[in-house]
Amino acid sequence: MSNEVGTTGTPALHLLATAHGAGTTGVLLMTYGAAQSPEGVPAYLRSVYRGNAPQAVVEEFQRRYRLVGGSPLVEITRAQATALERLLNAEAAPGASYRVEAGMQHTAPYIEDGLRALAEAGCTRIVAMVMSPQYSPIIMGGYGRKLDAARHVLPVGTELIVAGTWHTLPAFIDALAGRVRAALAGLPPKEREAVPVILTAHSLPESVVQREPHYIVQLQETVRAVAEAVPLGEGQWQFAYQSAGHSPEPWLTPDMKDLLPGLADAGHRNVLMVPVQFLADHLETLYDIDVAAREEADVVGIGFQRIEMFNTAPEFISVLAEVVHCELACFRAVRSARV
Repeated sequence: MSNEVGTTGTPALHLLATAHGAGTTGVLLMTYGAAQSPEGVPAYLRSVYRGNAPQAVVEEFQRRYRLVGGSPLVEITRAQATALERLLNAEAAPGASYRVEAGMQHTAPYIEDGLRALAEAGCTRIVAMVMSPQYSPIIMGGYGRKLDAARHVLPVGTELIVAGTWHTLPAFIDALAGRVRAALAGLPPKEREAVPVILTAHSLPESVVQREPHYIVQLQETVRAVAEAVPLGEGQWQFAYQSAGHSPEPWLTPDMKDLLPGLADAGHRNVLMVPVQFLADHLETLYDIDVAAREEADVVGIGFQRIEMFNTAPEFISVLAEVVHCELACFRAVRSARV
């Protein structure tokens, strides 16, 4: 593998760039995956843990799945792929075409399934995109390993481009800020300028972050950009983590739930949660925020709101299309420079 700088931000990995024929361009949307039912949780967690998960963890996840009716992540990612394919083809130059597939790291359809479908569709170049605006080849190394393991399904010479970070892409920041403004508009007028806004990201073990501190910088840059774009007043917003794992090692803090008692004690009547990393509804939004954090808010007596996730919103699908175009433009520029 070699690193090339992509126009969306930090290094993108470019693989198998040995032939440059024209043809259909493929896009692979990669995400974590999710069990489709409580009964599917053990198999899902076996993949996550690379072995049997502790029984207490399995039972807790099954409880959460039953409580929220399961995770729609796989279904939503497939719908995002369909919407993106439609948009890319609508905007394509004459003779150009796109095919978009979804690929999961831990559940079907797997990353290999998505690559195989793109190969069978005749794609000569493929942009593989982790469905996270922030990107780290270390923290998200599982996706790279799955891609490496699945390369055998691609014809020799297929160009495979892994998108880098797009955490401050103006279109993404504008779309996220629009979600915040829409949520604030639903509050009483006197509350809008004072309501505390907690911008959240998935927590990580401290030991992992020590290996890749720039990933946290990306999260902080996204948070600041969104706060400025809304705009949110100084002191109105905080950055916190959520969804810490079940391992005993230290995870990043503060946790979003731990901030709520202090906000209530300060006299605030409402709080708005803004995930800056999640691009679709899944267990981390439907349970960790909508159930667990809301329960804590109820205990301390503070009203609780969350922005709507993008899912298949047109403005977000346009963001994904821009990322694809940026990565392809960067790849062409690098390829031309090498000729």
